[in-house]
Amino acid sequence: MSAVVARIEFLVLVAALAVAALSTGADFLFFLLYLVTVVGAGAYLLTRFGLSNLEAGYALGQLHGTVGDQLRITYTIRSTGRVPKPWLEIEQPSNLPVALPPRALNLGSRGERTWMVRVPLTRRGHYRIEPLEVRTCDPFGLFEATATVGTGATLVVYPRVEALPFWRLPASSVEGTHASRERTHQTTPLVTSVRPYDPGDAFNRIHWPTTARQQELYVREFDLEQAADAWIFLDLDRSVHAGTGDESTIEAAVRVAAAVGGRALAEKRALGLTAYGRHLAILPADRGPRQYQKFMAALAGVQADGDEPLVEILSRGLGRMRRGMTAVVVTPSLDPRWIRPLARLRSRGVATVVCHLDPLAYEAAPRADGRRSASVPVEVAAHEGRRQALHDLHRELAENDLAVHAIVPRVRLGELMISPGGVALRRAG
Repeated sequence: MSAVVARIEFLVLVAALAVAALSTGADFLFFLLYLVTVVGAGAYLLTRFGLSNLEAGYALGQLHGTVGDQLRITYTIRSTGRVPKPWLEIEQPSNLPVALPPRALNLGSRGERTWMVRVPLTRRGHYRIEPLEVRTCDPFGLFEATATVGTGATLVVYPRVEALPFWRLPASSVEGTHASRERTHQTTPLVTSVRPYDPGDAFNRIHWPTTARQQELYVREFDLEQAADAWIFLDLDRSVHAGTGDESTIEAAVRVAAAVGGRALAEKRALGLTAYGRHLAILPADRGPRQYQKFMAALAGVQADGDEPLVEILSRGLGRMRRGMTAVVVTPSLDPRWIRPLARLRSRGVATVVCHLDPLAYEAAPRADGRRSASVPVEVAAHEGRRQALHDLHRELAENDLAVHAIVPRVRLGELMISPGGVALRRAG
């Protein structure tokens, strides 16, 4: 828009000089008219050919990262012509929380410039990085030329995974599995290492690739299969979430789910996810690095945009739980109706863990700028009623013998989520 305004002003100036020169016949005015015309033509030609004989590109350091990482982008621009490029501007649009910084530079004859940009990844999500834009203009800002280089890319920023050193998933009651990794002489699906052959080892346990490399017999060693697949139910009902920004129940819920899921996959357990927001997202239970990427990518995109209460999600989803599995429910809901479906799971041999986020604490939590969360103010009586509902909810969970971890803001998950065995371990240490 500024270039258009500059051109209009330039044309008005040319027209005024032409009228004045023709009406007065003054040589000085004709000289100014010719000078301004030559300057305008030169500015147009400089801009018209300013992007010719240019090569540009960029390379992303990664297509996925974690909150707290830095995105590295390497840019290269090269001139293959003899004419210098006195003014170039490089910009790459994106919807990242921290914008990619533009850069202005000049190139000499057959010159080349390379630089790297580091941008912090401050928020989880799926982000779009648009193609590179190269612009040039004349010194007077009359004309502008733009070229688009390359294709766009999608960057997935995973939530930060916090360590849970004193927390364990419940042990399985399924025969043939174990609550933790344990070496066994039996053949299981979990191959953990190889060792030199001992007399009496079965020939079907020989690991032939290692044997070929070492020129002596090596056999595989096995662990007992990890107990209890874990299935996480993440509550995305917008009516129950509170707080804003990082100090909100939705962000805390995602961090809890990421920590629990990461721990389950690290223990070689199969992990599944149900998250019902605007759309129902079901990630079937599986294990391994590929499942970790699917799980974290799903958590990167969830938002508190659902309108279905947790009790209905559990009523439909708990039917796929089989004996020996563990249901992990992450919610800030104060509605006690979702407790009953969980209480029935014990008779089916399904363990349950509840990670309950305190919505009142997140409403009162100050934001990073020191102000309180912009929650809708409630009357004192209503606030006390919600506090009583929170107390009644925790009491009913205890009466149904359901394991619960109360999650509050500004406290590390490793200090809030502690299993009984973890307490003993921490005290012994």
